Amino acid sequence: MFMEWLAFYFHAKGKLMMKNKLTFLALGVLSLALLQACKQKAKPAYNDTWVAGNAKFAADESFQPIVDQELYMFKALNTKADPEITYRSENDVLRLLLADSVRVAILSRDLDSSELKVLKARNLTPAVSRFAIDAVALIVNKVSNDTTITLNDIKKMLNGQAKTDKNIVFDNPGSSLVRYLKELSGNNDFKLKNLFALKSNKEVIKYVSTHPDAIGITGFNWLDDSNNDTKDAAASVKIVAVKDEDNKKYPTTYFKPSQTSLSLKQYPLSRGLFIINCTNRQGLGTGFTVFITGERGQRIIMESGLLPDEIPGREISIKQTLN
Repeated sequence: MFMEWLAFYFHAKGKLMMKNKLTFLALGVLSLALLQACKQKAKPAYNDTWVAGNAKFAADESFQPIVDQELYMFKALNTKADPEITYRSENDVLRLLLADSVRVAILSRDLDSSELKVLKARNLTPAVSRFAIDAVALIVNKVSNDTTITLNDIKKMLNGQAKTDKNIVFDNPGSSLVRYLKELSGNNDFKLKNLFALKSNKEVIKYVSTHPDAIGITGFNWLDDSNNDTKDAAASVKIVAVKDEDNKKYPTTYFKPSQTSLSLKQYPLSRGLFIINCTNRQGLGTGFTVFITGERGQRIIMESGLLPDEIPGREISIKQTLN
């Protein structure tokens, strides 16, 4: 009787151990499956190449006219490409980039050390390419007698040291233009009573076109674009020439923004346009960067009136005629 009971005990114990082993094995397989599923879910799904697919970009709204021109031609040449560009203020574009909402941004400056640190923490290495140079233009109404101003007077005006009864208007408080003006004047906090922020470059041009007592500060690419809806307003304003008395070559000459004055560093108010690609892969962001910095993209910038980062070459065909 005892031997039968002992045999039953070891038989039951063996079955229990086998059951536990099978349970542990099943749990192990399930854990591996779940881990693999998590890895697959965490891995981003890309459906874009250099010349096709969809990707989200963000661009400084100050440069919408020229970026729209580049985008139009890029999509015309690559009909399967569909980059979605969101235009925001510089501050908002940076927030989108640093929050990983977009990985391609177009700005008027390179990234600083703190911004690079944020991207590095996510193992992202930004590829930064300058593709054009824009001018910051001062505009007045067509009937205004103001035609020239010195760089020092602009700084004094922004710092409230120059007496003027004119309203000074710019696009918006979070724009790259405001940051540029603060750096130019050395003043981090504008408190002038006659300095007003509007909402966009369009509003600045339209405001100056209807207010003879106003001075507007805007991006040159908005004034030189004949296809945007500010064409009529732009025809009612004029650009003020600027003199930089500290320029060793041209201390006595006033210049208006142009490709020539920007190229020769005669016009003192300029800023670069940069495309920042943080995708770490060969996708649509890379394709658009290659296009905008290549010959076709640079020629579009040349035709727009801005200064391309690299002057496109010209092919001249010479035919010899026989007498």
